[in-house]
Formats: sequence, structure tokens, C-alpha cells
Amino acid sequence: MIMSTPAKNNNGTGLEDVNIPGQAYLREALTSCTDPLKAIESFQLENGVLLPSLRPMLPLLDLHGVRRLDFHTSLMEELRDKLIAHINEVGQKEPRERDKKLKELLVKSFPVVRVKSLRPVVMAILRNTQHIDDKYLKILVRDRELYADTDTEVKRQIWRDNQSLFGDEVSPLLSQYIREKEHILFDHTNLNNLFFQPTPKVRRQGEVVQKLANMIGTSVKLYDMVLQFLRTLFLRTRNVHYCTLRAELLMALHDLEVQEIISIDPCHKFTWCLDACIREKNVDIKRSRELQGFLDNIKRGQEQVLGDLSMTLCDPYAINFLATSAIKILHHLINNEGMPRDNQILILLLRMLALGLSAWVMIDSQDFKEPKLDCQVVTKFLPALMSLMVDDQCRSLHAKLPPDERESALTTIEHSGPAPDAVEAYIQESSVASILAMYYTLHTARLKDRVGVLRVLAILSACKDDRAYEDPFLHSLIALLIPMSDEFATEDFCTTLFDEFIFAGLTRENVTSRHMLKLLWYVHNKLPAGRLATLMKAMQPTTAHNEHIHKLYETLQERIGTGAAETPVIEAPPMEFDSPLKSVPTPGPHYNAQ
Repeated sequence: MIMSTPAKNNNGTGLEDVNIPGQAYLREALTSCTDPLKAIESFQLENGVLLPSLRPMLPLLDLHGVRRLDFHTSLMEELRDKLIAHINEVGQKEPRERDKKLKELLVKSFPVVRVKSLRPVVMAILRNTQHIDDKYLKILVRDRELYADTDTEVKRQIWRDNQSLFGDEVSPLLSQYIREKEHILFDHTNLNNLFFQPTPKVRRQGEVVQKLANMIGTSVKLYDMVLQFLRTLFLRTRNVHYCTLRAELLMALHDLEVQEIISIDPCHKFTWCLDACIREKNVDIKRSRELQGFLDNIKRGQEQVLGDLSMTLCDPYAINFLATSAIKILHHLINNEGMPRDNQILILLLRMLALGLSAWVMIDSQDFKEPKLDCQVVTKFLPALMSLMVDDQCRSLHAKLPPDERESALTTIEHSGPAPDAVEAYIQESSVASILAMYYTLHTARLKDRVGVLRVLAILSACKDDRAYEDPFLHSLIALLIPMSDEFATEDFCTTLFDEFIFAGLTRENVTSRHMLKLLWYVHNKLPAGRLATLMKAMQPTTAHNEHIHKLYETLQERIGTGAAETPVIEAPPMEFDSPLKSVPTPGPHYNAQ
């Protein structure tokens, strides 16, 4: 039996370079001799384990049927594990001593990196080497098998100077992240896993965020590359989930206490403070002053930071928190007869909303100026919205009165008419006003106030930039309308919801259609037959719709035909994504990358 590293695993590559006889030596010995068996025996003697005390034991192993190959492989693996453990110990030593020893070991061992069974030793040396010479990194990049076996710690040193290769690694993760977010938004089989339900801490424990944080490590340059990818993809697609990932990644590095990065990211303290507010679902006086201080103290020459701050505030989870908090404050003001303009926390929330909603325009134009909050939104729109809210409260209280008292109560004031003209006028001109009207709609739906829902739904199609047809809002609205399924039997409810609101948004092809099909999945049996037929005809997919919508439509048709009451679990097919990182520019000098 031939000793040494099993040839079938490594083809002997590199052994001769470190003066260990390999395949080439053995081939020469066998082809140039007259007695091959003697040549093999001589090779075994020269290259076997040179321990005199061991040689008498080898025949005993033969008697037990243990092949010499298995014996030597086992011995090699044991020695390899001990050597790797020692290398890891060296890696913990004082830098000067560590670097000297590891460099010597790397010079001696790297030639056998292509020997698969010895490769872990070389990789352990590389993993513990803080600064690897380019000559080694180039070899790892050129060989696909070697690159695949390279540890992340080593790959970071490769990626720092190879943006396209880093992009190839990051791209599938970004596509996976978008698929996961959209699956939650569009999943028609699950009404419990709502988009805004997970806490910030839970969200950033997700696989993609943790993998990206691990790939970045402590490298500011890699972090800056990822931020540049996210900015570029946000600009290219307008997909706000990239804004979410920007905030989640920073907070994941915060959790890991990666001081090298969080100490120089100018958005860190702002994002950390906002994250705490979202987690606690509250903005107190102290945190509001901190947030306002960050916005007020951006120095001349640092205006570009506003771009990243606006992305942080454009995150749907941030928008949801800011708008929900603003509606809570408006209720508080109503109950305490306060004025919106006198509430500083409310003004700050609106200011941050305005900044977040302008993120795409700001980054696209590279004009880093905070948008001014329209004072009339505070002095005219909010009072009009509050009058709408008061109407709904009065109507709710009136409905709770005993029947005999209702007649004697003051009923001369109309509490069920159209929304005030000022509300409709301002949502056409202001994104901030649009978001507040949308979130008040969610508030009324949560209370199952059918009249309140209809009053606002009737005007939501007028929201600036089609804000009311964005996925996170439609996802939340549909989830709240499904429990109101009995209302779908009434014509006025269907007219307002479908004719005046949803059909106005069907131009957004794949978006509104998915949410509409989800709604019909649950309420179809409550709809009048004629209305259901009209809706199904209107929702019939065209070639412009993706495959998932076609399949969901067909499944819904079957469900309606069978009168199914149970909700079968249907896995949404994965959506095809091209690499989102094609043509992403090299990161600019946003931070002093090291």
C-alpha cells in the first residue's frame, strides 16, 4: 500500500514544491525501474512514518484487515487537526510574533493548497493572517474550488479590492431579502404573520441581515460598498425594502458592537434612537429632543448625510411608526382641546415623515436639503382631519346611547357626510397629508367603523404620487377589511371600496391585483353574485401580469366554484430576479474606508 496523502483526493498537486515526493516522482520511479514492486516498497520505506517503534505494528494492522491507506489517512487527519489547533493558538498571540510565525508557515504550506486533505491547514493560516499578500489572494480568486473553500475572514481581504466579486456574493442575498419581504406582503394564506408585526430586534435576526453583517465583519470599505449597492438599487427600483435593509444592517452591526463601523457612520445614533422609539412604540420628550438635535446639527459640508437619514426614515417600518404616532397625538389633542401647531413632538414626527417621503427625490437629484414642512399641513389640513376624527367619535358615542336618548340627543350635526374639502385638497398636494389620511383609514378599519372607513376611502385614490396604492398600506388595509366581511354584502360599501378606490389603482398591474385577489379569497362568499362576477372579470390577469397572479387567480376561481370554506396552504412560487447589482457604481468616498 502507498503511504502519504491519498492521491485520489488531491492528484499530488503541490507536494513536489515542498520537497515531498508526489505523483510525478512515483510515476518516474515506476516507469524507469525494472522491478515495480521493489520500487513501491522503496517508496513506502522512504515516505512512511519514520518511527522504528511503529514498523513492527504495521503487520498487526494487516492481520486485522486495516489498509495502510486508511491507517495513514487517519494519522494524517489527527495530525492535521492538532496543527490547525496550534495555528489558531498562534493567531491569538501578540501581533508581531503572530505575523512572523504565520508568514513563515504560509510560505512553506501554501504550495499544497490544492491538496484537498491538506487545504484546511493552509486555510487556517490564511484565516489567522491579518494582511495576506496579494500573490496568495490572486491564486485563490483564480481557482473556483479554492475560492469556494476560503473562509469569510479571508474573502473579506479579497472583496475589498474586488467590488464585482463582492457584488456577486451580495446580489443573491439582496434578491432573497426582497422575496422574503414581498412574500409576507402578498401571502394570501396567512392573516397572522402581518408585515408590521415583528419587532426591530426580531427582524434584524433574519438570515440575510446576519449573513451580510458577517460578510462585512469590521471592514468599513465593505460596509460602504453595501450601502452603495442599497442606494443604487433604491434609485433604480424605488423599492423601499432596500431602505429597511439599510437600517436593519446598521442596527445588526450595533448589536454586534462593531465599533469600527458604527463609530464612524453618522447615521448610527439617529437610527439607534429611532429604533428604540419603534421598539417601544413611543416617542418621549427626551428621545424627541435627541432626534431633533441630530436633524438640527447637520454641519455645513455634511449635507450628504441627509440622504442616508432620509433612507432610514423611508423604511416602511419607520413610516408606519411615525404616522401611527401622529394619529395617536391627534386623538390626544382632540381629547385635551389642544392645537396641532403647539405640539412639538407632532411637528417633529411630521418633519421626519417629510424627510423620509422625499428620500428618492433627494438621492436622485443629489440635492441634499431637508424639505420644508408645508405650514398649511399643520394649520389647515390637520384641523380638517381632526374635525373628521371628531365626527367619527361623536357618531360612535351616539350609537352607544339607548334608543330613546338618541332621539333627544343633538342630531342636527351631520357626522356621516363626505370628508371635509380641505382633507381631500391637501392629500392631493402633500405626501405627508396623504400618509396621515391613509393611517387614519387604518385606525377606523381597526375599530370596524364602516362609515368612518367609507368616508376616507372615498378620497384616498386622490393621494399624491399614488401613496395609497403602496404595498405596505394595502397589505395592512386588506388585513383589517377581511374581518369586516359582512359589510361586503352591502352595495354602498362595495361601491366605495371597489369602484372609487381599488379600481382606480389597478393601473399598478401586479401590485393592486395581488392585494385584491387576497381580499376576494376571504370575502367572495359574502359578495352579491353580480358584484363577484364583475370583480372576477375585472381582475382577470393579462399577459402583463406575472405567473403567480395567474396561478392565484385560477386557484381563486376553483375556490369560488367549490364554495370552499377552508383555506388551503399554497406556497407562493419563488419570483425570478435578475441580479440586482448589475452596473452598480463604485462607492464614493462616503466614509474614510479602511
